Amino acid sequence: MTRTVSRQIISFTFGFMLLACLALVEGQTQTATPADARGVIRLRVRVALGDGTKAKGISRKRFFLIKGSLEENKSLIESIKQRSVISRDCYYRGIGASAALIAWLKQHDCESVYCREVEQQDVEGTNAVPEFQHAVTAGEKEFGSRDLARKWLSVNLADNIKNGFYKRQQQELCAVLSALCLVATSADELSKSRVMSAMTDVNGTAYFTDLEKGTYVVSNILQTELGEVTELWSCEVTVKAGDLATEKPLLITNPRNKDPKDKNITGARRCVSVESPLPACPAR
Repeated sequence: MTRTVSRQIISFTFGFMLLACLALVEGQTQTATPADARGVIRLRVRVALGDGTKAKGISRKRFFLIKGSLEENKSLIESIKQRSVISRDCYYRGIGASAALIAWLKQHDCESVYCREVEQQDVEGTNAVPEFQHAVTAGEKEFGSRDLARKWLSVNLADNIKNGFYKRQQQELCAVLSALCLVATSADELSKSRVMSAMTDVNGTAYFTDLEKGTYVVSNILQTELGEVTELWSCEVTVKAGDLATEKPLLITNPRNKDPKDKNITGARRCVSVESPLPACPAR
């Protein structure tokens, strides 16, 4: 009887150990990272104004992922730093735009009139934009409806008014990236290019996905206007095989950010801009 019980105990113990070993092997198999696993970088773009105690996400800002380290891209980074900046206000003042149009663009940080819908209050009343009013008047004759003319007013705006500043920014961008050939917009193109781009959403979030492991530089390339200053980001980040977007987001921020939500994000997970005064507009 004793021998039977002993054999049962030994058998149970051996079986338990075997199951534990199998579970351990299975767990290792499931969590092991394949050698060719791809990675993801999640940008969290939050900047602060005023005393810096409250930061906010900024939308519609394009960031670029450049293959290689800061040292390997030293000449490119230097060329970015040296480029002159023409602000949105200076551009539109230079082409004779009205103060009302400049204010309308500035209100929602727009680079063109396509940024947001032109509302009734923008073409009627004391806050009306003269350029919009003229376009609506011309469109009313064409479309037979003032409301329809407002919705389609861009067709009756001069190119330099509706998207001239945006086009100028694109030309600047192309000039900077010419040495890097093609700017990739998808993961499939990344293998053909040293540069990939992504734009922030309404919360200031952007993703670079399906990345090879290695070292990259995250930059906005064109200095971003923020109040009376410009922000330029150029930070090195390392992607390891299997890095996921839900882990360790890269905080893109400015020097004055003192928001408690962001204070614990330090080191390689924090990319702080170089801040410069917004240049004065040239005399006309």
